[in-house]
Amino acid sequence: MRERCPWAGEDPLYCRYHDEEWGVPVFDDRLLFEFLILEGAQAGLSWITILRKRENYRRAFDNFDAGRIARYDEAKVRSLLEDEGIVRNRLKVRAAVDNARGALAVQEEFGSLSSYLWQFVDGRPIRNRRERLEDVPASTARSEAMSRDLKKRGFRFVGPTICYAFMQSTGMVNDHLTSCFRHRELLVPSGPSSF
Repeated sequence: MRERCPWAGEDPLYCRYHDEEWGVPVFDDRLLFEFLILEGAQAGLSWITILRKRENYRRAFDNFDAGRIARYDEAKVRSLLEDEGIVRNRLKVRAAVDNARGALAVQEEFGSLSSYLWQFVDGRPIRNRRERLEDVPASTARSEAMSRDLKKRGFRFVGPTICYAFMQSTGMVNDHLTSCFRHRELLVPSGPSSF
């Protein structure tokens, strides 16, 4: 049996996410925006809770179309707060709308959300060599810089810890443990031109 990072446990959904998505470099604006919103929704909760609600989020939030979400009004926010398929937290729902507006402004300024976000790792994945879970930090200087800049641009639920989790999930950093089979698989050269 292949050795995984211990956090994946034995839940089939979690294992699939670990094996197929976590740490894979993402350059697609829509998917980056999805991860940004989902990581913010996770605040105070477990990631498996959000994974189990992911399809509901895609349905409720127009498949994370930032242009559509940016136009949500209070009636739409109220309807989302009644949707049992998502985390019904007013601050998190409002943050998704504000973050959609921020994402559109970033796209206008930088040409894409991807160009903006990947600048925090100089456009290429950081390949860490962590041997134990306790070696993985909750945040780094780069995630702190990302957090500061996102907040300055009006984004919410983007603290340094959330930003680092986002960087891990979207492959900006490879934090699979060295004993994990995915660590080796993700050591191939990559960058925006590869995808």
